[in-house]
Amino acid sequence: MASRKGKQTFILDSKPQISAAASIAGKKESEGPLGRVFDVTLEDDMWGENTWEKSESKLQREAVRLAIEKRGVRESDIDCMFAGDLLNQCVGAHYGLKDMRIPFFGLYGACSTFCESMALAAMMVDAGFCRRSVCVTSSHFCSAEKQFRMPLDYGGQRTPTSQWTVTGTGAAIIEPGEGINISSVTAGRILDMGISDANNMGAAMAPAAKDTLMCLFNDTGTAPEDYDLILTGDLGVVGSELFRDMTSREGKDIYSRHEDCGCMIFDIKGQDVHAGGSGCGCIASVFSSEIMNRLKQGRIKKMILMATGALMNTQALYQGESIPSIAHAIVIEGSK
Repeated sequence: MASRKGKQTFILDSKPQISAAASIAGKKESEGPLGRVFDVTLEDDMWGENTWEKSESKLQREAVRLAIEKRGVRESDIDCMFAGDLLNQCVGAHYGLKDMRIPFFGLYGACSTFCESMALAAMMVDAGFCRRSVCVTSSHFCSAEKQFRMPLDYGGQRTPTSQWTVTGTGAAIIEPGEGINISSVTAGRILDMGISDANNMGAAMAPAAKDTLMCLFNDTGTAPEDYDLILTGDLGVVGSELFRDMTSREGKDIYSRHEDCGCMIFDIKGQDVHAGGSGCGCIASVFSSEIMNRLKQGRIKKMILMATGALMNTQALYQGESIPSIAHAIVIEGSK
C-alpha cells in the first residue's frame, strides 16, 4: 500500500513491476540513433490510413496489442488502461483503443502523460485495485503540427529553439511481481514562468523538471549519485541545458547522470531537428525500447524517469496567455 513521504512523493510498498513494454516509431525516428531498438518502425507515417490522426490511433492500438503479446496474456487479462495523446480531447487514444473494451482512464498531461499514466497505474496496482494495467501514449509529427502550429502544406519556417514532435508510441504493462519495479512516484506541480513562445518548449518546461526533481530529492533524502540515470522526456537541447544549470544552482550536479529522450532519439544536426524531439511518443518510445533494454541487461540499477509537459493550447496563446508546465517522476529499480 502506498504511503506518502514529504510533500509530493508516494512510496509504493509492493513495488509493482513493468512486466512488458512495446515501442513503435515513425520513419524519421527509425533513421535516428535508436532506430534498431524499436519493436516496429514505419516506412510510411500514414501507416495505411487516410489521415494522420487515424495513423496515430493505430500507433496506440498496435503498441498495446504488442505489449500484451509480449507478456503472453490476453486483452481480457488487463484490468485497466491509462492512455493519452496531444490531440484535441485525446481522440488518438479514444479512437485507437475503443474496441478493446478495457476499463479506460483518458489522461492529458501534454508530453508528461506517459509518466503520469505509469504513476497512476502503479499506484492502482500497489493499492490492489488492479491486478494488471496497461499504459500507452503517442504523438505524431504531422497531426501535432496541424493542431499546434500550422499545416505542413504551408511550409512554415522553424525557429532554432523549436523541437520535432516524435511520431511514435510506447506501451507498458504494470502488475505485481519481481523484475523491473516502480518504487515511488513524485507528482509534479503546475509552474508558469511567463514564457509564451510555443516554439521554445524546452525553456517553458525546464523549471517544472527542476522543481519536481528537487522535490523528489528532498522527499526521499536522496541525491543524484544515488541514481544511475536521470532521464527526462523531451526537454531537448535547449531545455536540457537549462535544466542541468538550474539544478546545479540548487547544489545538485546531475551533468554526468542526465540524459534526455528528445536528444537521444534523433541525430540532432544530421537530421535537422533543431532542438531535438518532443511529444508524448518521445519518452514513451525511448523508454519502452532502449531504456527497458538497459534495465533488463543490468546496465541501470536505479533511475528516475521524468516526463515534462507544456499545458497549453493554441487558443490560450492567441489570447496572450503564457505556457504553464508540469513534470511527473517515477523511480525505477532494475532487475536484481
